[in-house]
Amino acid sequence: MCAKRIFLPDPRDILADDLLMQQIETGSRVLDLGCGDGRLLARLRDERGCSVMGVERDEDFLVAAIEKGLPIIRADLNVELSDIPDRAFDFAVLSQTLQQVSRPKQLLNEIFRIARRALVVVPNFGHWKVRLQVAWAGRAPVTDSLPYEWFESPNVHFLTLRDFRELAGRGNFRIVKELPIIGGRAVDRAWGANLRAHSALYVLERSDRPDEKAAITSAPVFEAGTAAPTASN
Repeated sequence: MCAKRIFLPDPRDILADDLLMQQIETGSRVLDLGCGDGRLLARLRDERGCSVMGVERDEDFLVAAIEKGLPIIRADLNVELSDIPDRAFDFAVLSQTLQQVSRPKQLLNEIFRIARRALVVVPNFGHWKVRLQVAWAGRAPVTDSLPYEWFESPNVHFLTLRDFRELAGRGNFRIVKELPIIGGRAVDRAWGANLRAHSALYVLERSDRPDEKAAITSAPVFEAGTAAPTASN
């Protein structure tokens, strides 16, 4: 008899889930790309009355999500999401997933065919601990928020908050909110966010004009900080 796999969510994942929940209106249609065991989708369904669907390729996660009674598609996000109809969802979620796909820009462009808004959580490789390890030890960094040796990491792209802002200027979308996650909480308009944040939540929507630059607006956040805004490092 095989032992059943037990999923124990990381506290950082729970924090990200709480932040994502705050951005999604009750009754919304939500697609979670790389949904894992469906933890977030189950909360959205049960607590917010949302109509949900997940996309996942890992078999163990897939089974765990199905056991929660969730509708799940087994698919590889590196392949175009052509089977999903246009404008089928209000929100598409990419939580710690974007940096793991082969063509992030292509995936983001495709998302806005099927969803009105995207909620994206990405790690920040510009964090001071990452910079210090590269500069001091000359090795690929391993930190609390990036706990992988280079040969085991699922991440295939390494980005900073500045990199993501630049990407937004080249895609078919704009940044509505940037919420850096620092010290276990989201801090709106944090000083030195590119240096201090271990990850960030971005709220994105389709740009009306192809050449429209990314714009970041302030908004109520989960346990928001009080620091005055300043330029990122």
